Amino acid sequence: MSPRNKKNKRKSWGLRESILTFIPGNSVYSTMRSRNARHGVMFILPFIIGFLTFMLVPLIDSFRMSFENVTLAAGGGFERKFIGLENFKYALGVDPYFNMRLVEEIPRMAINAVATLVLSFVIAVILNQDFKGRTLARAIFFLPVILSSGVLPGIESQNEFYNMMQGINEEIATASGVNLSATLQDLLAVSGVGSGVFDVLFQMIDAIYDIVMASGIQIIVFLSGLQAISPSLYEAADVEGCTAWEAFWKITFPMVSPLLLVNAIYTIIDFFMKNDNRVMERINELWNRLEFGHVSAMNWIYFAVAMAFIGVATLIISKGVHYYED
Repeated sequence: MSPRNKKNKRKSWGLRESILTFIPGNSVYSTMRSRNARHGVMFILPFIIGFLTFMLVPLIDSFRMSFENVTLAAGGGFERKFIGLENFKYALGVDPYFNMRLVEEIPRMAINAVATLVLSFVIAVILNQDFKGRTLARAIFFLPVILSSGVLPGIESQNEFYNMMQGINEEIATASGVNLSATLQDLLAVSGVGSGVFDVLFQMIDAIYDIVMASGIQIIVFLSGLQAISPSLYEAADVEGCTAWEAFWKITFPMVSPLLLVNAIYTIIDFFMKNDNRVMERINELWNRLEFGHVSAMNWIYFAVAMAFIGVATLIISKGVHYYED
């Protein structure tokens, strides 16, 4: 069966087949796709249990608070009064910073997400090659995952020496009046090179630290996909006279394309969840001021934007995804 037919077959899998996947004694239950689905559910079962136990009730409560005016009661606890969509109107029409920061941060996160996917895929392809010190190189590229798990952000925010050195660096840049990125961008603009493209490129360059720090998991996911490709495919391509470039686009990329969608969703969620973006900073500011109704409304708006972003990315990427196995 051709990859296109397999893809069409996959699209026909509906609610009935999804239910039969977990009911023994039918033709759907014994298929490889059903076995893979059950294995996947077993892997995410701890998260499902944790979500239902610890997160479902606060999530529902947050949704209710977004339609309420929440204040601290005199004797302790909260006083809650239903006010309809007033909190959402405040977030979208009254708050002077939320909309502005949302509009500024979404393009930046989109650029960083695309750059992270490209960088992680390129690095994964390189690390999948056979060379001396490959294990050490893989460990080095996975270090950002460990560092960004809480250790390094804590050092950056609490270490006085780090803050002092960062301040000195900013003072030197200000005193000298030389900003390499801005200067090079101005030179390219004067030379007539398209400014829009280079604006995006320089945003990626300025955010290279965040991009590298966010690439560790994606590299591992892409590596797992690359190592699952049978070497016999490349041997057959070589016999047929395919170049390395043709083999990459005809074998490597199509076989890894399902993981591209997984990594895209993970990357978008990761950037939206970062506390260093200005939208989250504004939400935290209002949280510290105990404006729980406004905070809840902003969180749900932010969540809706993130889901819309994920939906658009899924729609675009899924058109180029190829499935070769069931």
